Amino acid sequence: MDSLITAAARALATGDLLGALKRVALRDDPPALALRGIAMAQLGDFDRAKVLLRRAARAFGPREAVARARCVVAEAEIALVSRDLGWPPKTLDAARSTLEAHGDPVNAAHARTLELRRLLLIGRLDEAEQMLAGVDSTPLPPALKASHELVVAGIALRRLDTKTARAALTRAARAAHDAGIPALIAEVESASQVLDAPAARLVTQGDQRLLRLEDVEALLDSKALVVDACRHAVRDAGTVVSLARRPVLFALARALAEAWPADVPRATLIARAFRGKHADESHRARLRVEIGRLRTALRKLADVSATSQGFALVPRDNREIVVLARPVEEEHAEVLAFLADGESWSSSALALALGASQRTVQRALDALAEAGKVQSFGLGRARRWLSQPIPGFTTTLLLPGPLPSD
Repeated sequence: MDSLITAAARALATGDLLGALKRVALRDDPPALALRGIAMAQLGDFDRAKVLLRRAARAFGPREAVARARCVVAEAEIALVSRDLGWPPKTLDAARSTLEAHGDPVNAAHARTLELRRLLLIGRLDEAEQMLAGVDSTPLPPALKASHELVVAGIALRRLDTKTARAALTRAARAAHDAGIPALIAEVESASQVLDAPAARLVTQGDQRLLRLEDVEALLDSKALVVDACRHAVRDAGTVVSLARRPVLFALARALAEAWPADVPRATLIARAFRGKHADESHRARLRVEIGRLRTALRKLADVSATSQGFALVPRDNREIVVLARPVEEEHAEVLAFLADGESWSSSALALALGASQRTVQRALDALAEAGKVQSFGLGRARRWLSQPIPGFTTTLLLPGPLPSD
């Protein structure tokens, strides 16, 4: 490798993108093409970067398997940043195996970090934790160590383990400053702000207040009976009853919890659960059936007792009942939560991350676009969607992935 290529690679490693391009901008040999592709990706020109990296991969000879594998890893990183979640992960896994077999542990570790970030993004926390357990971050250079700690923090945040997340972000900040890469420092600082931003609302006996993630963690570990509107479940510290697939039952549970210790009139419950403006005998009959189902579902946590006016939620052991709600509640909040990262998403990537059909996601995007909350650019398969993040709020509790005891 000649001196210009070496100097350009060092410039890229320290975040000096223009310095790297200055050294290789007029060259078309495979190493120069690869370095130009990486630089263009970091400057945000993903289409040009992919073209350059593919040209470089084709130009490297059959004996240059490591160089081709590095190009694959760089292209995988572009796919992740541009939210092309349909990019084949097996290709990245094969490249990582090649790098490990040929004695390139640093780039192999980078490939593994990309795999971890993809799993985290689509909510596969168990798989990410299993892969993370086999990674030793001690020998990694500062930039990769910071990325590794960001993954650790991301998993901990989704698990509501704020102590682990804060420690990981502290290590990430230290490594990012050691690396001296401004973009990486900014990414760590942005991730750290999640811990101090409001994450949910606590609703109890008519009062509301905002909670940080640490407060949510403490609430879920307390003796209170929590009707969790973030995950559509009813829980205490040891038991979780998921009502995510039973929206009528959850609507009834939330209405009863918000009124506790008072009861809720039958007409109000019918309006909340069935969206019926006028309660007739068929509605009342259906309400009795659904209340019976709710009573059965919550039998370990609470009872649903009938009153002269309606029904009341009665917790076991005379515990307090609270409602944990999203900081900002609106339709299609899950879609907005992903778009709030500031990146551009395709509808297919959103469908994969949410575990929903692409048509369902497209309908949600169309509704949000009509309301002026998202915008799109491009046509056909190149169409991407963008939204501005909700200022001052964290969307951690809107993203897929289990909370403790789920």
